[in-house]
Amino acid sequence: MKTLAVVGLQWGDEGKGKIVDYLSRKHDVIVRCQGGSNAGHTVVIDAEKYALHLVPSGILTPGKMNVIANGVVIDPVMLVKEIEDLRSRGVTVSDNLLISDRAHVVFNYHRALDQAQEAGRSGEQKIGTTGRGIGPAYADKYSRSGFRMGDLLGGDFYQSVLKPRIVEANRLLKEYFAAPEVPVDETIAEVRNAAEALRANVTDTAAALRGFLRAGRKVLFEGAQGALLDIDYGTYPYVTSSNTTSAGIPTGTGLPPQVVGKVLGVLKAYTTRVGTGPFPTELTDATGELLRERGGEYGATTGRPRRCGWFDLVAARQGVAINGCTSIALTKLDVLDGFDRIRICVAYELDGRKVEHMPAGARDLGRVKPVYEEVAGWKGSAAQARHFEDLPKKAQSYVARIEKLVGCPITMVSVGRERTAIITRSA
Repeated sequence: MKTLAVVGLQWGDEGKGKIVDYLSRKHDVIVRCQGGSNAGHTVVIDAEKYALHLVPSGILTPGKMNVIANGVVIDPVMLVKEIEDLRSRGVTVSDNLLISDRAHVVFNYHRALDQAQEAGRSGEQKIGTTGRGIGPAYADKYSRSGFRMGDLLGGDFYQSVLKPRIVEANRLLKEYFAAPEVPVDETIAEVRNAAEALRANVTDTAAALRGFLRAGRKVLFEGAQGALLDIDYGTYPYVTSSNTTSAGIPTGTGLPPQVVGKVLGVLKAYTTRVGTGPFPTELTDATGELLRERGGEYGATTGRPRRCGWFDLVAARQGVAINGCTSIALTKLDVLDGFDRIRICVAYELDGRKVEHMPAGARDLGRVKPVYEEVAGWKGSAAQARHFEDLPKKAQSYVARIEKLVGCPITMVSVGRERTAIITRSA
């Protein structure tokens, strides 16, 4: 199969958007398989920044087909706004975007419920949701009470089906959460208009993908969020509501498991996390702040500052293992320029015991102490390098050390925000 999956191996924000944008040149079809508008893929082209949420990153490369598959939950109103913004900036979005008729819909009452639920949590109970309605939409999907993009194109759907559901959601918002209701008629009008704007793009994407593969087209699967936010294998309950690993690709696209060929995992040269939840290597001092400012560590979706810390090998190995990675892209190496010493968490200590695997429970993970290995930093600039040999020697050594510890070849190294700031290496 001429396929490649690009997946995040940490808590998201690893730089998948840039990697997908770079690799889109060598692929014909780029597919989003899961998640929703809570994803934020940032691509910088000629100093101009594009923040993508639902549209695959391949949209920025002319001549590519982009697919939002059935595993994604779609806010149609937000999707139309995203498309309009791209078009206003000269990006072509027309018949080069296909949207699954089986993808579930996020409505404004999902967003309202998401925000009301999070507001009702306190302390450690707070999940750190983006408030985009993703969790409630997936909850409706699995309780078999959701609606799909194909439903929006039916004639009597809005008054006979959607309106009663909005009224029901409003009752819950008002009586249980004491939160503001969403406007019924305005919601219906907004969704109807968005659905009409997207009508020509909505189709059976599983059938379309099978056709692309039969025709020998090269397909790139674009992951959203990261392995440590996976609903099953992440730091539950501080996770997202979908399977963010390569295992989610078959169900998220309607393609068989053997369709997933190579898997490229994306790792940041340090570690970040947004929202709440355990984070063993978090730095709450000046070093953490320096990483945040140098790396521009603010959420593309919410603008929230990301928590920053040293590279966590235990977490990275978890991501590599559950994704079945065949190679790795290491991003933001340039952010570490100028550090005298750099630390790598090679294990955890829990209740006096050395632990080399992530505990399943968030409470135990929150109690571990990182066991660090120190390596030398470098004074030169990694940002100017376009070949591996051009990197400062100690930067090369850092990449080689990560590669050896993780046990998977690093074939790409990103050294800046621009799409061209990438070093490729042979496996």
